[in-house]
Amino acid sequence: MKATIWHNPRCSKSRMALQRLQEVGADIEVIEYLKHPPSRAKLEQLYRDAGITPAQGLRLGGTDAKERGLPDADDATVLDAMAADPKLIERPVVETEKGVRMCRPPELIEEIL
Repeated sequence: MKATIWHNPRCSKSRMALQRLQEVGADIEVIEYLKHPPSRAKLEQLYRDAGITPAQGLRLGGTDAKERGLPDADDATVLDAMAADPKLIERPVVETEKGVRMCRPPELIEEIL
């Protein structure tokens, strides 16, 4: 199974998701999204495929998302902000041929393995 994880090695949830992918023997592409952020179009596709809105994929802790009004903003505004500042992307996001999940909690990864 192929899997892509948008990963932050400093995040325990992200490390747990990566470890689970390793345990199942996935062929993993690890993308440290703070260094190599996904494009706006890729973010839009990931959230659509995960069945969530961009606002649901927004990282609130440790960001100025609330001060900027992003939790209540329209999808286009949230996607533009995430594309410009990848710290606003909640992690980890995992994509396999079975789907996409924002793996918070990490157990959600089981749905796409």
